[in-house]
Amino acid sequence: MNKIVIDSGFSQSRVALLENGELVEYYIESKNFKRIVGNIYKGRVKNVLPGMQAAFVDIGLEKNAFLYVKDAIPQEILYDKKKTFKDILIKDVIKNGQEIIVQVTKEPMDNKGARVTTHLSFPGRYLVLMPNIDYIGISRRIEDKDERARLRKIVEEIRPKGMGLIIRTESENKEEKDLIEDLKYLLKLWHKIEKEKKLGFPPKILYKDLDLIYRTIRDFFTEDIEELIINDKENYNAILEFLDLISPKLQDRVKYFDPGINIFSYYGIEKKIKEALSRKVWLKSGGYIVIDKTEALTSIDVNSGKYVGVNDLSQTIIKVNKEAAKEIAKQIRLRDIGGIIIIDFIDMENKKYEQEILKLLESELSKDRVRTNVLGMTGLGLVEMTRKKVRKRISSILEKKCPYCNGLGMVLTPETVINNLENELKRISLHTNSEAVIVNVNKEVGRILNGDMKEYVERLENALNLKIFICKDDNIHSNDYDVKYMGRLNKVKDILKEIDSK
Repeated sequence: MNKIVIDSGFSQSRVALLENGELVEYYIESKNFKRIVGNIYKGRVKNVLPGMQAAFVDIGLEKNAFLYVKDAIPQEILYDKKKTFKDILIKDVIKNGQEIIVQVTKEPMDNKGARVTTHLSFPGRYLVLMPNIDYIGISRRIEDKDERARLRKIVEEIRPKGMGLIIRTESENKEEKDLIEDLKYLLKLWHKIEKEKKLGFPPKILYKDLDLIYRTIRDFFTEDIEELIINDKENYNAILEFLDLISPKLQDRVKYFDPGINIFSYYGIEKKIKEALSRKVWLKSGGYIVIDKTEALTSIDVNSGKYVGVNDLSQTIIKVNKEAAKEIAKQIRLRDIGGIIIIDFIDMENKKYEQEILKLLESELSKDRVRTNVLGMTGLGLVEMTRKKVRKRISSILEKKCPYCNGLGMVLTPETVINNLENELKRISLHTNSEAVIVNVNKEVGRILNGDMKEYVERLENALNLKIFICKDDNIHSNDYDVKYMGRLNKVKDILKEIDSK
């Protein structure tokens, strides 16, 4: 049973897509920070970079957007097999200071600005309108040849002259009137933008894509979804009105949920989100996968873990690898991992098994809406694949870099902290007249210094001629220590008594 669960809060909207009870896609949008993919801007070219075959465009954001030559040239060149864009220079397409209409295709990420294109497109329920190219496309997910031919014939008749249309998967088995109504809605948007782009100076926003909840209804709420549950009455009523325009048959599947209960906890989604942030993901067999992100790529390592099989080692390996392939495809989709991905399956001596794993991985990835490409297995037995980057991955939305470990995910060992403290105490002994110090340390470091390393502290005191009082403090980070007081021994002892009395 497939469901969409929407948590509409005061600060955030969250959407979870469940397939047979499993969380397969998760989206989050802050009420204060909206996504910009799909937005259309009137911008100004700030800097043409011939060496990079690209340009920077000011669209009114903190960082200039990036426009690659492929996204700047007329679309008909891209769709004409007799022509190639590789010989076209960016400086011959656009100039510094030029006004230009662009659409955002990728969110700003890390230190990079948004990526934009001049190839505008407007997604509707059943069709995608491309106003600047004479073209007809059809979703590969519509596999029936007769249905493809029927839809293409309808679109050829209703398509405005000189414009392009892509037939979306949801168009399958729909009547001509449904496609016509969808096209009317998209043309209204385009005509509105045509008027807006003639007014005002760049940078200026011309079109803002739907927010998360309405995009969910447009793009995900199909006949395959049995229920859509939302915990906000106002949005519940608005969804029903929206569906009345685009798909009235689905109105009965929309359910209102009591806002007094945590809707994500009720459906077990909160727990699944935490699992999606974990570096290690356990498999049902007892094996596990480890997901690590680097600057250049994401690596996924498969391990047999607790699973030892029964008799045949090769069958044990293939079982874990098959289970891992399914889980990896799910995790890539759920975490929204993009870019280069390297997968290290458990070594398989039989080439037949390797092909089985690759086919299974490709089959599972075919469920993903985002384009993926499995390149095959390298000589080292690693699977190379890519996935289109569209938005930030879940981890970067829900988590931030640790201010203590600078994003390494590691902290100093107690021994390292103790060594750092020793150097500080040597400095105090050498450069001050202090007879004693009170040092606050993390609980674990304090336990070691007052326990197994008590003799070490005594040797240090004798060597430095400095009385050292160790105090455990829950508020001290495990990497740190704090020399709280230093001075005459009697004075330090008095301060220590005051601390103990509190």
